[in-house]
Amino acid sequence: MSAAYAPGNHVAEHSDYLSTAEGGSTRTPGGKPGHMHRVYEIFEVMPNGTPQRVTVISGMEFAKLALQGLAKRTKNECFAADAKTRQVVMHMNVPLGKSRATGSIFQICYDEKLAVHRAELLKSRGYDAICVIGNEAAKVVLSSIRHYDLFIVGHAAPKETRREIVAWLKANYPGVKILALNPPNQQILGADYNVRLNGPETWLPIVSQQLASSVNGS
Repeated sequence: MSAAYAPGNHVAEHSDYLSTAEGGSTRTPGGKPGHMHRVYEIFEVMPNGTPQRVTVISGMEFAKLALQGLAKRTKNECFAADAKTRQVVMHMNVPLGKSRATGSIFQICYDEKLAVHRAELLKSRGYDAICVIGNEAAKVVLSSIRHYDLFIVGHAAPKETRREIVAWLKANYPGVKILALNPPNQQILGADYNVRLNGPETWLPIVSQQLASSVNGS
């Protein structure tokens, strides 16, 4: 697999799409304009490591169905990316050992710019980072159980919204640690780590420690 699709380089690859196939169709539920839905691009990673765009889908539920269908038709790795943020939101047919070698982080974010910045930072450290915007998108993706080493919950949402997704994560992924990034004077009950968001130096050491422990099996 080429370096363009090595763990940690997803952002550059998805930002350029230099080798992707054009002409994918845009679909919306019932043929209606998808103004209320985020748009996702579905890719298949070819044997030479080049990601090739297959289609464009409106709505997380429909993107998930399209990705699942593609994953059944091919043995190649495939993924869905947010068309606006260029962040991977789901991937399937991941080669055995790939995510285990790097550590897999799932982010639930509430601000697009912060989501992209944090994802780029994590990937620059060599981590495999998935990033979705909002609780409902996270639930759609995570309803298909797969391995993650750490969940990160962003700060840019009401406390109740963030507390709700932490409770959901604990119920559905009880063995995975949760890192909550918080505004001043706020903590989320149920999160394993509560950190006041004041620069990456406050939370990156926790990520490094947790991922090292998880990848090493301790």
